[in-house]
Amino acid sequence: MAIIWVLIIQRSILANNINYNLVRFGAKPDGSDTSKAFTSAWNTACQSENPSTIVVPKGRYFVNSALLFSGKNCKVKSIKFVIRGTLVAPSDFRLLGDAGTWFAFEDVTGVSISGGVFDGQGSGLWACKRSSERCPAGATTLRFSNSNNIEINGVTSVNSQLYHIVFDGCKNVKVEGVKISTSGRSPNTDGIHVQLSNGVTILNSNIATGDDCVSVGAGTTNLWIENMACGPGHGVSIGSLGKDVNEAGVVNVTVKTATFTGTENGVRIKSWGRPSNGFVRNVLFQHITMLNAQNPIIIDQNYCPDDKGCSGKASGVRISDVTYQDIHGSSATPIAVKFDCSSEYHCTNIKLEGVDLTYRNQQAASSCVNTIGSTYGVIEPKSCF
Repeated sequence: MAIIWVLIIQRSILANNINYNLVRFGAKPDGSDTSKAFTSAWNTACQSENPSTIVVPKGRYFVNSALLFSGKNCKVKSIKFVIRGTLVAPSDFRLLGDAGTWFAFEDVTGVSISGGVFDGQGSGLWACKRSSERCPAGATTLRFSNSNNIEINGVTSVNSQLYHIVFDGCKNVKVEGVKISTSGRSPNTDGIHVQLSNGVTILNSNIATGDDCVSVGAGTTNLWIENMACGPGHGVSIGSLGKDVNEAGVVNVTVKTATFTGTENGVRIKSWGRPSNGFVRNVLFQHITMLNAQNPIIIDQNYCPDDKGCSGKASGVRISDVTYQDIHGSSATPIAVKFDCSSEYHCTNIKLEGVDLTYRNQQAASSCVNTIGSTYGVIEPKSCF
């Protein structure tokens, strides 16, 4: 009898779910702007009493405006986007200009996005930034702020102007099967950025970009990354941290079963060389393959771009309890393991276990400054602790 009631309840929930086809709100895959259609569909779903699904059919839909989806006045706590087509940003990057975000979600709960392609058409802005022209900042493709219970599954993001996906002040986030593809020469196009967020999980994803594949900002706790391919890109970076004196710490980060191919870095922790009360602790990098990564394992606490505001100063960020376990493959530089830690607050309890990295099929080297650690098992290059 209990099973029958469960089935009846499940069928009732499915029956009460309302589908809104974007075409119903005026969207056409004919090159016209669908921004208003998205806004209208969201507002309608938001005011529904029942869980709702916004469906984007097959085709190319141009979205020429920066969109904001706010959940502050929503009646429903579950809105799904099922995207079967491609969403295209304007080719003239000045139309989005300094908007900051193309698709922004704020104060939402229970939003999910499944499938589809987000095409940011960012190549024009990248070229502008590489020239001497004055350029707008551009727009992140997809941002969630102050939001809970978010799911992104099977989404493809290509050629974003800025970051592809950002989670800022979020709780309970799951990202799975995401593909991110951008030129290795595209500036500031981090694949996934997480900050001030708790409980973010990133699974089974493939990221190729011109900046960090995943960047981890201050205030990130309980981040889990597993089964990820990264390259080209700058690897996985915790930081940069310590730009501000008062800054939340980073705690409990796991990067597991990942491959870095031709990346500028592998697994990196970096902080500005300036006073700060920030910290990093309880980090695990495990079962990782490096294929010609330039800096496979690196801690850099003397980050100071353009030598402005931090030259000669010690980083106040405290780094402790970081484990590198089963990391193997090849380095594109002679120093495969580099720990350049703060002269004021040394890196402590750094553990190397089963590390095997080579340089041009020969022995690589390691370098330690202000680092206290231990080793377990075979370690190549030889430890510098």
